[in-house]
Amino acid sequence: MSKKCEVCGKGVVSGVQYSHSHRQNKRKWAPNVQKVKAIVNGTPKTICVCTRCLRSGKVERAI
Repeated sequence: MSKKCEVCGKGVVSGVQYSHSHRQNKRKWAPNVQKVKAIVNGTPKTICVCTRCLRSGKVERAI
């Protein structure tokens, strides 16, 4: 599954996670990306979309 939203382009972000004692760990934060059947240019197509775009109504789902 893709780790990037095909609507807004949101993808994996890397950074440093700090513990309580301030030890550092490199890690990645991935968006919640779902495979969804949506209507693209009038035809149903399977695309990878983040849940923020699904919830906000940027994607019209095919039934």
